[in-house]
Amino acid sequence: MRVQRWAELSLKAPFLVSLCGKRRPSSSHPQPWRHVCGFRSRSSSAVMAEEAKKLAAYAAVDNHIQNNQVVGVGSGSTIVYAVDRLAERVRQEKLNIVCVPTSFQARQLILKHGLSLSDLDRHPELDVAIDGADEVDASLTLIKGGGGCLTQEKIVAGCAKHFIVIADYRKDSKALGQQWKKGVPVEVIPIAYVPVSRAIARRFGGEAVLRMAVSKAGPVVTDNSNFILDWKFEHAQNWKEVNTAIKMIPGVVETGLFVGMAERVYFGMEDGSVKIRDPPVN
Repeated sequence: MRVQRWAELSLKAPFLVSLCGKRRPSSSHPQPWRHVCGFRSRSSSAVMAEEAKKLAAYAAVDNHIQNNQVVGVGSGSTIVYAVDRLAERVRQEKLNIVCVPTSFQARQLILKHGLSLSDLDRHPELDVAIDGADEVDASLTLIKGGGGCLTQEKIVAGCAKHFIVIADYRKDSKALGQQWKKGVPVEVIPIAYVPVSRAIARRFGGEAVLRMAVSKAGPVVTDNSNFILDWKFEHAQNWKEVNTAIKMIPGVVETGLFVGMAERVYFGMEDGSVKIRDPPVN
């Protein structure tokens, strides 16, 4: 099997450990798994997507988590599987792991599994952060914030020595906007949502719409008590410049554009494999 920067791992499961009984030995330079296990196909696309999330999450935790680490725990549906596997390894291997959450959801997951909970006050430097993404392009630029946790997610990722992303095959794009059609989330101070929305549309085109809640009247309110605009852009942009420019608009707290932050992305694929994407070599 050829090993490339854009590598495909034969992590066939859905249950890597129970079927294979093998895990990558500890190393200061984690390498992908190469062990092949059995995989039973499922007809339901929803089930396939969930299994793909699990594959990516397990691979990332097994390749990047070691003893005596401080770990940033992301938010969203894929991170649930990562915390499941992290807790399993802590129990089985007696690992000393401290977890820093990116949201209320992440905090509850950490507590549910009996993992050690901390924060950036006590642990401002993290060894690794693992999080999901709504979309990943060929350059490892991410759109995040579909779950409304973008600001704390970016803060925690920025404090980590290594930022690892996990996702299923539906999040893989050559360019942002190909798969994810809900736009770039922008967290804003509530009184500023109208002028910020107008400023984004005027400067960059498209439309920035206030995200409305589903099970409550009114808008979504973040863990930071702010609103979220979803900017539905019309065409590809220089995302580094756009991210900086939007953040300079008064009232903007943070954007869901993660540019130059991800070190590696694990994609769980439809066929039961895991595909790795590293940043392009310039």
